Amino acid sequence: MRLICVDDNLLVRAGLVTLLGARGHHVVAVAAAPDTVPALVRTHGPDVVLLDIRMPPTHTDEGLRLAVTVRRQHPSVGVLVLSQYLVPSYATELLERAPERVGYLLKDNVLRADVLDGAIERVASGGTFVDPQLVDLLVHSDTSLDVLSDREREVLRLMAEGLSDRGIAEALTIGTSTVYTHVQHVFTKLDLPASSSDNRRVRAAVAYLASRSS
Repeated sequence: MRLICVDDNLLVRAGLVTLLGARGHHVVAVAAAPDTVPALVRTHGPDVVLLDIRMPPTHTDEGLRLAVTVRRQHPSVGVLVLSQYLVPSYATELLERAPERVGYLLKDNVLRADVLDGAIERVASGGTFVDPQLVDLLVHSDTSLDVLSDREREVLRLMAEGLSDRGIAEALTIGTSTVYTHVQHVFTKLDLPASSSDNRRVRAAVAYLASRSS
């Protein structure tokens, strides 16, 4: 996979380049500030841009705004936002402003090869990704989910992470038709808008969970 890494911390950038190279990816460019990234994307045509959520000059939401810019200007390029903050509103804002080919990954999980590779591959292929640690926090803190069965809660958690029906079926070793039934029950019990789009499903599920945790 061809990647661009964006982080104002030199050690983090160097670590990402080494880690991603060891995973078989090709880092075609690096950047320390958001303003240089659009030109780098135009020049190198990466599959995915990995970027920190807080960067100069204000260290607030530069990463979120850059993610939206890259997605609007380059529809075929995925963006994976890296954050050290377990803040549901960041993930919901990202999904609302750039609903496809985006992901939100906690930096604590960057060293988990299966999670990192899965996040990169999912956004590169047009899907969405939400860090499972964040989703677990939301699911386990929401008492309104008591209306769901244990299996329906599992399905909601995986749906919120960004898995398709097929991906959920493989994770739970059940049939896709069974997953579809569980998903419909989740929509009905939580009064979520039903959707045939995986990305819209993720947005709805994460928005619901985040609203209940606030």
